Amino acid sequence: MGDLLKSLRPGQWTKNLFVFAALLFGREALIGSSVLRAAGAFAVFCLLSGAMYLVNDVCDLAADRLHPKKRLRPIASGRLSTRRALAAAVILAAAALAGAFVLRPRLAVVAAFYAALMLAYSLRLKNVVILDVFLIASGFILRVVAGGVVLGVPLSSWLIICTSLLALFIGFGKRRHEIVFLEADASLHRSILREYSPLLLDQMISVVTASTVIAYSLYTVSEETVRKFGTSNLIFTMPFVLYGLFRYLYLVHQRGQGGNPEEMIFRDKPLAATIILWIASVVFILYVR
Repeated sequence: MGDLLKSLRPGQWTKNLFVFAALLFGREALIGSSVLRAAGAFAVFCLLSGAMYLVNDVCDLAADRLHPKKRLRPIASGRLSTRRALAAAVILAAAALAGAFVLRPRLAVVAAFYAALMLAYSLRLKNVVILDVFLIASGFILRVVAGGVVLGVPLSSWLIICTSLLALFIGFGKRRHEIVFLEADASLHRSILREYSPLLLDQMISVVTASTVIAYSLYTVSEETVRKFGTSNLIFTMPFVLYGLFRYLYLVHQRGQGGNPEEMIFRDKPLAATIILWIASVVFILYVR
């Protein structure tokens, strides 16, 4: 059971916190029933993403055994059999979809689409250059959509755009770390890495970084946002966004990190503090002012 739990990668369930974006920006965070519904959607995606990690580890079994770190994973090391892993994945996915349907049938549709997309990624599409990162980003978008669906809150197109760009920023940063960390053996561990180079990834990271800053800036001062929240003060959260992006780039380029964004958030105190301060400032502007 310990190896199974480890294979579900609970440390990466922080990605599922994107489900709460609609709760925060939909101004539903002070409504108890909405909080419970969002928490339910979070649990659904924790189960579902855990199931997808099991499937992905089975598909990547041969490559993981060549990786200096991934070879220690329960499935790659043989401590957890592929048969048991796939059986657990089916049970967890079924439980997640059933729970989603109970919360709201439309949530089950979003969850099923997420599962289908991640299965397609694991089985085939992770070997298509650039599209592989776009599919990873789509997982973040679907989490945000799931939060809006379970709460019945209309999602701003700006929120979808900013989420997409941020997810691409993280995804390309992760690919860059893999190439630099694994060096000449990169393509042996993940075949798609032969299609990338640090220079190409740096260019794409530059594009999405600038786009994220511009999109978030426009979101904070747009007529739609000001009319919805009754304030234009969200622009004052911009320094936290800028510092967070620049700090992340510093960790990727100067510290050789980026392979595990979740660990970076928890281990790097300046980055963690920036995220907390950004959330606190948004809450203050939308709920307290």
